[in-house]
Amino acid sequence: MGKIKAANIGMKFGMCHVEGAMSYGAEIAAICDSNEENLRFAGERYGIPEEKRVADYRDIMNNDEIDVVTVAIPDQQHVKVSCDLLRAGKHVLCEKPLALTREDIEEMVRVADESDAKFMVGQICRFTPAFEKAKEIIESGTIGELYFVESEYAHDYMKLCDDWRADPRRHGVIGGGCHAVDLLRWLAGDPIEVFAYGTHKLLPMVDYDDATIAIMKFSDNLAGKVFVSTGCKRDYTMRTVIYGTKGTIICDNTSPALTLYTVDEEGVTKEPESIEVEVNNHNAVKEFEVFADAILNNKPVLTDAREGAKTVAVCLAIVEAATTGKIVKPDYNF
Repeated sequence: MGKIKAANIGMKFGMCHVEGAMSYGAEIAAICDSNEENLRFAGERYGIPEEKRVADYRDIMNNDEIDVVTVAIPDQQHVKVSCDLLRAGKHVLCEKPLALTREDIEEMVRVADESDAKFMVGQICRFTPAFEKAKEIIESGTIGELYFVESEYAHDYMKLCDDWRADPRRHGVIGGGCHAVDLLRWLAGDPIEVFAYGTHKLLPMVDYDDATIAIMKFSDNLAGKVFVSTGCKRDYTMRTVIYGTKGTIICDNTSPALTLYTVDEEGVTKEPESIEVEVNNHNAVKEFEVFADAILNNKPVLTDAREGAKTVAVCLAIVEAATTGKIVKPDYNF
């Protein structure tokens, strides 16, 4: 394969993916959106001629010159569009969450397994500089063994909650909270059971809980918590705290520094260290770079369909636990 020829579907949420592909040096072979105004705006912004602007994703699916396609459309459409593209032999980078139901994530895993093309789900927190640094510190042993991890997805949807976000299948835990769930899975592993409570006081236009707190058991000596609020009255954040036996990391995706606590030789907490990090909470440039490397050098995709499905499986377990009042074990069998 020579220069990668990329196409991007969904111009309302997918312009960052156009920028990611362009920054990498890929050729933008097509952009797609069923909304004429979104398509025109993106085309003019990035200098993409009208003949490369299409309203139907099947024009991309049937274009033999296109290698890689990013899919940034409402979550309900991920399964149909991504599976069609994979069957057509396109490498696909699909936005999170992978899908919204157990049936759909199972189908996407199956189709991805059957395809010779690469598939990546856009769990973007794994490319956020502060969280990458936290992962590096954890793996270095600096804060010892983890015993508790927590993250939150706090985002006010009051002015964002259009029809597809209000869809009962797109519970806030699955649609947005999957960021926090996936982050903890990446840092601490797969939870073996979850319990949750939910409340609904903030978003009158939705039927699902607009605030959920989930407690997770990762192992006998490692627990976690995820808080999701899609109606909170504050700035967007994914504040995350990682507690280890020898130290603590406090970080988020919108601040220019993280805080690191460590201990002296006697186990006494020292003065905290502030570590500067780049603020980049949707690092589509790094994301596309990693995907392109996997394609060109035939490497495994770390956030493949099965990884995306596991994150959704935990989210579905949280929703079930909050609904039934019972402890639920996520089902990772795909």
